[in-house]
Amino acid sequence: MSTERIVDVASLSKEFSTRADTRQVLDDVSFYAAPGEFVSIIGPSGCGKSTIFNVLAGLETPTSGTVSVGLPDSGSGIPTAYMPQKDLLFPWRSVLDNTALGLEVQGVPRKTARNKARELFAAFGLSGFENATPSQLSGGMRQRAALLRTVVQGKPVLLLDEPFGALDSLTRTEMQSWLQDVWQQYRWTVLMITHDIREAIYLSDRVVVLSARPATVKRVVDVPLPRPRELDMITSPEFAAVERELLQVLHSETLTALSDQSPPGDY
Repeated sequence: MSTERIVDVASLSKEFSTRADTRQVLDDVSFYAAPGEFVSIIGPSGCGKSTIFNVLAGLETPTSGTVSVGLPDSGSGIPTAYMPQKDLLFPWRSVLDNTALGLEVQGVPRKTARNKARELFAAFGLSGFENATPSQLSGGMRQRAALLRTVVQGKPVLLLDEPFGALDSLTRTEMQSWLQDVWQQYRWTVLMITHDIREAIYLSDRVVVLSARPATVKRVVDVPLPRPRELDMITSPEFAAVERELLQVLHSETLTALSDQSPPGDY
């Protein structure tokens, strides 16, 4: 694994002002990702995971701390592509036009954007659906289209916020296996938010565990499982050992979150 850091979050803190007071969401959060690494972020609901992504994507400004995304020679421009929890496909646009939208927004000519997106349809299992509408796709295919729209932008870092959270269990398992295969082919740098511990272990090189709000990093757990990973690996003693460690940390933090009597918020 490269010793370079394409994502470097150092002592990140973030506060939000309300009419009544100031609420701290992130408190001295530090972690990193190397080029080509798959890192998952887990933690209690509402602890600030999405806020970290908003800062990385340039949508929020840190209260304190620093965030560096991209390598020194990666040029200017926004270095991240963000896939939110919902696929956000426009129902009136074809699947091809939806997947090309991110490039068009950046000023890429429509024909060029469509051609670049079309090149990835086979790898994403969407061949033959270029002219379909989103309503004609299954849930898994919609998520693949949303990920294609994210990937085709050519950014060095992908931010995936619960990409499979809305899928049923069987489809989710299929999508996890598919994502691992396509990630190994392209070796993107991926940061993924998930509430599914097994998903985090199965896909990741490392897992960052956040505390209850205000979030800080409680532990960073390496996943020492060989790749490629087969689905039956989740029953192995090595997998179970990592799962046990993560569960112990999360259980403690979830109890802390439940005892917090402050109003809930989507952070």
